[in-house]
Amino acid sequence: MDDSPTQPIDAPSPASPPVVAPVDARQRRKRRILRNILLGIVAVIVAIWLVLYITKGRFLKHPFERVVGSLTHRTLTVRGDFQLYFAPFRMKLYAENFTLSNPDWASRPNLFRADKLDTRIAPLSLIFGKRRLYWLDLVNGAVDLEWNKPHSANTWTFSEKKGGKPLEFPRIDVATVTGTSVRYLDPRMRIVADLNIADIRSVDATIGRAVGLTGKGRLRETPFTVTAQLLSPDATANRGQNKLVARARAAGNIIDVAGTLPSIADVENVPLAVTARGANLSTLLGVIDVAIPNTRTYKLRAQLIKQGDEYAFTHLRGFAGRTDLAGKLTITNGDRIHLDSVLTTKSLDIIDAAPFIGFNPDIVESKGAVAAAAATGAAPQRLLPDGNLPVATMQIFDADLKWTIGVVKSRNLPISNVDLTLDLERGRLALSPLTFSMARGNVASDVIFDTRARPSAVSYDIRLAPTPLGRLLKGYGLTEAGTTGTIKGRIKLDGRGDSIHDSLASSRGRIAFVLPSGALSVRNVQLAELDIGTFAQRMFQGQLNEPVQMNCGLIGFTVRGGVAAADPILIDTRKNVIVGRGGFSFRNEAVDLAFRADSKKFSLFAGQSPIGVGGMFAAPKMNVISKDLLARVGSGLGLALLATPVAGILAFVDVGDAKSTACGPVLAGATAAAQRTTKGQPRDDVGHGTTAKAEDGKTSAAEKKGQRKKFLGIF
Repeated sequence: MDDSPTQPIDAPSPASPPVVAPVDARQRRKRRILRNILLGIVAVIVAIWLVLYITKGRFLKHPFERVVGSLTHRTLTVRGDFQLYFAPFRMKLYAENFTLSNPDWASRPNLFRADKLDTRIAPLSLIFGKRRLYWLDLVNGAVDLEWNKPHSANTWTFSEKKGGKPLEFPRIDVATVTGTSVRYLDPRMRIVADLNIADIRSVDATIGRAVGLTGKGRLRETPFTVTAQLLSPDATANRGQNKLVARARAAGNIIDVAGTLPSIADVENVPLAVTARGANLSTLLGVIDVAIPNTRTYKLRAQLIKQGDEYAFTHLRGFAGRTDLAGKLTITNGDRIHLDSVLTTKSLDIIDAAPFIGFNPDIVESKGAVAAAAATGAAPQRLLPDGNLPVATMQIFDADLKWTIGVVKSRNLPISNVDLTLDLERGRLALSPLTFSMARGNVASDVIFDTRARPSAVSYDIRLAPTPLGRLLKGYGLTEAGTTGTIKGRIKLDGRGDSIHDSLASSRGRIAFVLPSGALSVRNVQLAELDIGTFAQRMFQGQLNEPVQMNCGLIGFTVRGGVAAADPILIDTRKNVIVGRGGFSFRNEAVDLAFRADSKKFSLFAGQSPIGVGGMFAAPKMNVISKDLLARVGSGLGLALLATPVAGILAFVDVGDAKSTACGPVLAGATAAAQRTTKGQPRDDVGHGTTAKAEDGKTSAAEKKGQRKKFLGIF
């Protein structure tokens, strides 16, 4: 019989033992695996470190060459000892006879080479942030920095894509650099420079003294030397601001540059203070194949900012000779060099303007214009310069210039308010417009030298607005008081030649200056007219400055083949009609003119004989004693001897039959054929637009032969 108690029907069954979940065991297992992996990695790293440390990583020499060569697309070679390992946590790289090649297009085989390169590198800086070298020992390093011809790649940018990055240097804490040289080549700028860097020894990123640089090179065809100093090498070593000063010498010029660079080789968009001085500014710009007129001693300063191919010189100030200059200049170094300049001058010395027509200003100042012309190759006693334009240079650069000048300092000509616009494009030089004020009158001109034609096609168009004669001629010693007459005119010539002389010697066109009605000083007019009677009367009466009324006048020439013929010279005053005949030559600068004054009223003592003007532009000669006057003197003497002394006066009597001039054709600048008297009759005393000096306009055989000799140089 079972004595155990009977369990109630509703009593719960005893609890089953708990089941242990496998989750904790799996986590512990994962942790053990991860720990073992990490320990393995550490062990491998330690093993690698130990192997590298023991072997100094010499076995990595060839893998290092292959990997770095693949990353840089260059060939890296270590021909001497090689070490690459962690010491203990800094990466140590040691290489002897280390070379890194240049791209195939470079002119030299290696970008970098060194007899010894010993450095310790911060490993993480190779991945993050700025690269840092704890130590650098460089012996006999040589760096070759080059741009390719299209300027689309350089040797220090390790990429096959177009474009070149600025040259950057890592931070260096401790450095010893000896025997280092740098070569720079830019085919577009046509510059090559070989630079030697002074030895550098730094500790804790502190160099403690300026680092020097010396070198030489060639810019285009001009050799130069350069010296420079890094005034803040400690900041440079820490990749801070770089205070740099440099001086270059080229073609007798000295250029000083100073500024603060964001990095040692980055000048892009960095303001630099530039000062240039020398004996001739043209020699400085000639270095970059830019032709400008010669200057005297100059000194200029400006702020330079380089942006791509543009070099902008702003806040330009200085002088050339005795002329001040201010403004800005931008030089663009593209396929063709282009200069864009805006200049302002307060006062321009006339001597400094001499180079604009081809004269050397120093010779003009010391020896005169004739000697300056001779220096250009002109014949003796010539004024027109014979030096050729720099045609080849003018065809390889372009320029735009806007130049305003306040006053031109001149002894004789009062010139002011000059406004010059210059445009040079592919060999075509246009000075258009060129305007200035002269004696309260305005001159506007357009001058074009087109060197694309051979020889150059040259055109001169110079227009003189009405200008007071008294003020215009005051500089030549003539009396301004009592002179109210004005003058206006135009010179329109076209010629061929590569010099001013050649272009004028072959020119054709017209020269015309019109004199409207006005008063002229008696002294000036009477001496010109050679009216001895009136001049004597005025002199005895003491009224030399009493004005004489001029009705109208025209000084006109027609130019053919460089020979200008009077067409006509006709001046009508209250008392006289003055005519001039003959001409002059641009070819050899000979002058052969004859002036005659016929009275409108009776005069007892009137020379009334032609005044000859001959000689050369540089040395004109006046011949008052003409054949006609000698004939009158002979007649007078004969009458005095045969009759009475009073009868001798009859040879000098002018009955006053000169015909007054119709001023319409004169004021219109018309040719001799269009001139009329006040009665509408054609004038028969003004010639026919030829160089003949006879009243009928016909040239005798003797005169023709003489003028051919004078004007054309034909013997």
